[in-house]
Amino acid sequence: MVKAEKKKLHLVKNGDRDIAGLPFAEKQARLRDLTGKRKMDVILTDPDARRLTAAMQPQELYRLIKGVGEEDALELIELASGPQCVFMLDMELWDGYNFSDDRAHKWLTYFVEGGEARFHELLKHLDFEFLLLFLSRELVVHGGIGDLAHDEERLVDHDFTFDDVFYLTFKNQQHSQVVGAFLSLLIKVDRPLYVSLMEEVKGSLDVELEEESRRFRDGRLHDLGFPPLEEALSIYSRVDPASFRLFGDKEELSVTESTALVPVSLGHDTLLYRALSRAGSEALLQEFNYLVNSALVAEGTALADIESATSVMERVAGYLNIALEQVSGGDEGEAVRVLSTERLKRLFQLGYSLVLELKFRADQVESTDYPSGKAIAGLRGKRPRYYRGFDPDGVDGYREFRDLNDLRAAVAFLKNLQG
Repeated sequence: MVKAEKKKLHLVKNGDRDIAGLPFAEKQARLRDLTGKRKMDVILTDPDARRLTAAMQPQELYRLIKGVGEEDALELIELASGPQCVFMLDMELWDGYNFSDDRAHKWLTYFVEGGEARFHELLKHLDFEFLLLFLSRELVVHGGIGDLAHDEERLVDHDFTFDDVFYLTFKNQQHSQVVGAFLSLLIKVDRPLYVSLMEEVKGSLDVELEEESRRFRDGRLHDLGFPPLEEALSIYSRVDPASFRLFGDKEELSVTESTALVPVSLGHDTLLYRALSRAGSEALLQEFNYLVNSALVAEGTALADIESATSVMERVAGYLNIALEQVSGGDEGEAVRVLSTERLKRLFQLGYSLVLELKFRADQVESTDYPSGKAIAGLRGKRPRYYRGFDPDGVDGYREFRDLNDLRAAVAFLKNLQG
């Protein structure tokens, strides 16, 4: 184990050596061994930096930027393609069903500061509904093409006008500088679009705009393997573990090229990892990826937080592994068969329901002992977590449930408290 870890570290340490002189495909392969800031630095110093960035899946690039931190990854954001930027906005600007004005201001600042050419490239990929929603949240518009002769429109109290046609008032003065810069670039690179947007902002209904823009966003994400929120939340539906039966009704899955696989660490000692490896199915891996994406969408804030996203990914792997151990009796061959014939969503729901039973049990016990109280608190959470004090290293913290042994340890702990 120690030797393998040293080898991995060596690869990471020397992953950027002479990469600039490698063929493009080899550069990409070398980058897969790198993570975080080292990976970003290698990309930024390479002559093919823009091409290497554009070749990354949107989700891969987004995770890299979030891992480094947006403020430290501005150069990388500037290299992102239009579709990659739209994906970042789709990830960042929505909290469930609600559009976030503050996040929109923050992220559009990055793109505005990239200059006219950068802004123009992004503008080609932003849909009209998104632009309309963003500007309607930031502006009150007076005047218009049909009102040129009305002096009262010219005299109306306003903050700014670019053309003596539309008179603009900023709703949020803290956002006015960025919104003003955004509009200045917009009218310069696409005046007809500016006019259309200003006319629409005058008569737009915010609720309808938000809903329509969200539908377009959901459609884009669905093409990349992310379900709508309603569908995503359904993975957390409870089933009765006592009456759970395998249906074996999974239809043959097709591989979708546009769907990026999420880098999830399964742990080589789990039944799930071994069964997935033996199955060797790209379609099965994409089904697993879709389940992970469903959990990320259901959790909402996890999409924009690497630590939370990692925890969600570990939870999905843990619940699947628990369910697989439960229905296969730990038999690897049977586990492969189950993965091939049973929908992973149902298996996840079984694993989730088994863990959730611990929450109901934990609600019935109390303890004044610190470790016991900490363990109970973890089990009572919306998504129950395993107290690491039960592990051999005895760390005072939490992790996701990984296997049936975790469940058995928690059950034994709760039974002991009940006397």
